[in-house]
Amino acid sequence: MNAKSLPTATHQMGHDVGGLDVAAIRQDFPLLTTPFHGKPMVYLDSAVSGQIPQIVIERMDHYQRFEHTNVHRGVSTLSQEATDRFEEAREKVRGFLNAASTKEIIWTRGTTEAINLVAQTWGRTNIHPGDEILLSAMEHHANIVPWQMLAAEKGATIRVLPMNDAGELLLEDLDALLTPRTKFLGLIQVSNVLGTINPVKEIIAKAHAKGVCVLVDGAQSVPHLAVDVQDLDADFFVFSGHKLSGPTGIGVLYGKKALLEKMPPWQGGGSMILAVSWEKTTYIGLPGKFEAGTPAITQAIGLGAAIDYLQGIGLERIAAYEQQLLTYATAQLSKIEGLRIIGTAHEKASVISFVLDSIHPHDVGSILDHEGIVVRAGHHCAQPVMQRMGVPATTRASFAYYNTKEDVDALVAGILKVKEIFG
Repeated sequence: MNAKSLPTATHQMGHDVGGLDVAAIRQDFPLLTTPFHGKPMVYLDSAVSGQIPQIVIERMDHYQRFEHTNVHRGVSTLSQEATDRFEEAREKVRGFLNAASTKEIIWTRGTTEAINLVAQTWGRTNIHPGDEILLSAMEHHANIVPWQMLAAEKGATIRVLPMNDAGELLLEDLDALLTPRTKFLGLIQVSNVLGTINPVKEIIAKAHAKGVCVLVDGAQSVPHLAVDVQDLDADFFVFSGHKLSGPTGIGVLYGKKALLEKMPPWQGGGSMILAVSWEKTTYIGLPGKFEAGTPAITQAIGLGAAIDYLQGIGLERIAAYEQQLLTYATAQLSKIEGLRIIGTAHEKASVISFVLDSIHPHDVGSILDHEGIVVRAGHHCAQPVMQRMGVPATTRASFAYYNTKEDVDALVAGILKVKEIFG
């Protein structure tokens, strides 16, 4: 670098709670130390977006101040160095997922765009009239709507793997649903509403035994679980940077190289071509074939920095600590009269959705907001889940490695105040 030195991480190691120095970690997050409605900030909405540590913010700022230009198309030293930083971020994602090659890592704007890319390329090529697309009953809209659009276009049928009242998939129904007509299975690894951790490796093996291609939605799993796409044997795996304490506007599509090579490009333009004439365009190879135009360079570098930060803390330690929080929060919330937790699977990540007496979740969320507590209220882009559970909406508290038992206690106190207000 010819400018200021790069920011370095601080406050990542410690042994206060479950191996994490949570008090020190919280100092890395500007928002968590900022008063909210005149009260201490209690951020319990990480399932929608994880908070961004200062080091990630500084890394993106450093790039924009001292390293910024376009990538892959310049002979200047600045362009070459920007390209190096951009591709280093891709390598960090490859290592994070244990993909076999960076050629299998495609940048997208997020999970939603990654799923749409697969639907519009692999799907349009491989789904035909009469074929079946199998989805789980707990999918986010992002892994439902693109397949419904494709099914309507191709004359295919959507089928659904059901779940029980606890929010666990009925795996005993899977074999019957995997018919000779089934061509594709879309599966969320961790439910954004229920917190359920699905046994995706087992499900993928069953699907592959029937020749079915599988896409795993990992948007909610990567913040909580170590993911090895080769061990899972996923054909496609997708996630968003902002769930992972990174920036918005960046996501990842992992795909097996053999599949990606056969898929046509989704968007055309600069960067994804080898040669263009009026008669014909020849595309470059992976991963550029799927990355038309100027990419989200700052955001990719930011995601790489977020991965560095999380790995510096330790993904296994994060998972263990979050399980402690989940256990504590579940026990404390279960003591509140009139509160019912939606999603009681045996294997869960640190997400708790609940309903409270006859009080609408939006009212619960609004009152908690004025107590300095940030939660999510609504259908969480998972209306079929709400319909299955017999509720119009829930209030959702989602916990991360920077949360504390004191945050849980504040949530409980806030809910008791809601009950008091509504009498």
